[in-house]
Amino acid sequence: MRLTQKKRWRTRQPSGQNKRFEVGREHNPLNRLYESNGPDVKVRGPAAIVAEKYLQLARDAQASGDLIAAEGFLQHAEHYNRVIAAAHEQIRH
Repeated sequence: MRLTQKKRWRTRQPSGQNKRFEVGREHNPLNRLYESNGPDVKVRGPAAIVAEKYLQLARDAQASGDLIAAEGFLQHAEHYNRVIAAAHEQIRH
């Protein structure tokens, strides 16, 4: 005869430690981390860091004479600059 025992289900995080998912908590979108898979590179970090990295990659590509790659990097940088502008707009309201 087999005895069944009641198992206690455990949550992944003890209560109070998972602050990221609290309801009603204000988030700063400028601190959000992004992981960007660009044309030939993977860039991680906040939007400002990612945008600056793509600008630097565009300068380097232009200096080496690869204008097509430079344009691609500039488009990626422009996207993240728009993300920053939207975050500023969200914070303002």
